[in-house]
Amino acid sequence: MKPVTHIRTALLTLTLGCATIIQAATPEQLLPFQQRWAEIQYSLDQDAQADAFDDLAAQLAEQLTAQPHDPELMIWQGIVLSSQAGAKGGLGALKLVKQARTLFEAAIEQDASALNGSALTSLATLYHQVPGWPLGFGSDKKAQELFEQALAINPDGIDSNYFYAAFLLEKGDNTRAKALLDKALAAPARPGRQRADAGRREEIHTLLQQLK
Repeated sequence: MKPVTHIRTALLTLTLGCATIIQAATPEQLLPFQQRWAEIQYSLDQDAQADAFDDLAAQLAEQLTAQPHDPELMIWQGIVLSSQAGAKGGLGALKLVKQARTLFEAAIEQDASALNGSALTSLATLYHQVPGWPLGFGSDKKAQELFEQALAINPDGIDSNYFYAAFLLEKGDNTRAKALLDKALAAPARPGRQRADAGRREEIHTLLQQLK
């Protein structure tokens, strides 16, 4: 029979391990990363974006080292890497989007509802935008499945509606795309993320113009 002290130690280790797994970044921790992303995305020209996103990705990687099981940090690291890939372009971007996919998948495994399903929306966007085999892993079928899951979690979100609408617009489903874009415009403001909201609404208006 094991000594009581060993059992207590084992229970304490298990408890601390579980606490690490479910630990999540606070809004105060995430906000500087979110605001910097918006600044880079909507204020810098493309030539400057790749290096700026690289710096931001390094900062998030450092934070993830301290909180390696945090789905919200995983999501934002993936978003930044995806954005860096978009700014960089070419075959060099493929390595970045594969890293982003791994992060989104890990976040979904931890908690698919984290940040209102943002990992699902972001992963769906990757599957839509990345080339298919043999160059990449793109799949519109997989993208649509993920978009539907994201929308089920966050039916009123600006991003979940916008990105799915962009996908549907490209597929020729203008009626549903229009409905989702209208819903995206009506999404509530996100505290501290005025620049991101303003930039996304400009993108929504651009797509709505294409429908006229």
